Amino acid sequence: MKIHEYQGKELFRQAGVPVLEGIVATTPEEAVAAYEKLGGAIAVVKSQIHAGGRGKGTVRDNPDQKGVVVCKSSDEVKAVAAGLLGKTLVTIQTGPEGKTVNKVFVEAGCDIARELYLGIVLDRASSQPVLMASTEGGVEIEKVAEETPELIFKEHFDPAIGLEGFQVRKLCKKLGITGPAAKAAARFMPAICRFFVDYDCSLTEINPLVITGDDQMIALDAKITFDGNALFRHKNLLELRDLSEEEPSEVRASESGLSYVKLEGNIGCLVNGAGLAMSTMDIIKYHGGQPANFLDVGGGANAAQVTEAFRILLSDPNCKGVLVNIFGGIARCTTIAAALIEASQTVGFTVPLVVRLEGTEVEEGRKMLADSDVDIISATDITDAAKKIVAAVG
Repeated sequence: MKIHEYQGKELFRQAGVPVLEGIVATTPEEAVAAYEKLGGAIAVVKSQIHAGGRGKGTVRDNPDQKGVVVCKSSDEVKAVAAGLLGKTLVTIQTGPEGKTVNKVFVEAGCDIARELYLGIVLDRASSQPVLMASTEGGVEIEKVAEETPELIFKEHFDPAIGLEGFQVRKLCKKLGITGPAAKAAARFMPAICRFFVDYDCSLTEINPLVITGDDQMIALDAKITFDGNALFRHKNLLELRDLSEEEPSEVRASESGLSYVKLEGNIGCLVNGAGLAMSTMDIIKYHGGQPANFLDVGGGANAAQVTEAFRILLSDPNCKGVLVNIFGGIARCTTIAAALIEASQTVGFTVPLVVRLEGTEVEEGRKMLADSDVDIISATDITDAAKKIVAAVG
């Protein structure tokens, strides 16, 4: 689950991670009121979307309008907010479709002496969190990783212990941080690592992390993603979820207990089991097709879930055919067959449907489908199914 910058900074503040004062706004008038309340001569108006690269991002219909703008007057704040709110912002991370800006964050200005990058992710190879830091703050970190990876410094840490003092000193030496700024780093870096662990994050990123003129270290950004599987431990975080930032079909699927991710292809996939779903997508690609989604209905799928799955698949205008690939283990093939029949009566299949069943009660399931009036193309195995659905959609 992702949250907005302004929400992340409030969590940072509670965790003892230094941030600047800021106020969220949904109208130009609210943005002006926020600027006046902050009381400084300089403020920064930041678009709030679930994507990075906002500083270099531009409004689709107005390339001169950036996603993050430094303002020096209330009139400027009002104009920038009006140029962002309700508009589509395109960044390196949104892709060409962009995201609609519904909120802006008006933040107090500060005396920036240096800009750094800091991020924490889980390194699956070492089964530990890893803190990454770079001198190349304020720029596209993807570009840094691709062109100059030697400028990204890493320190793994034990989640039970946190980042230790000697690790902070190593990073400070590599980053060229000395004196009072190094003391600020000794407080900042362990605090952000504790935050990552305490909140079960899968990503915590600050770009830029700044060192001010008086040698303080401040998070000038907050990009946070939480592990959805751990949200039962953080029920307060669910209140921060912004459904308008998420793909509607994915939200709809999650409400029905389905694991669904929308893709850009034209072959819908309905599969039980995440591994089998990935394999199904791979073999569709191998035979020249393009999967329209990842969809795992799970081992205990029932008729209601399968019906809803078909509704979601067929609501995608790009879906020109559906491949059902079921290996009956926990879920019996007869259960899936019955669900398919019921779904066809409820939803109605308007595109080619290829079905491959295997596993528990497979013969009975196949017979149920053969005896029904459901218009399907039967497949004997996963390769046969992939070839048939690719051919069916042309």
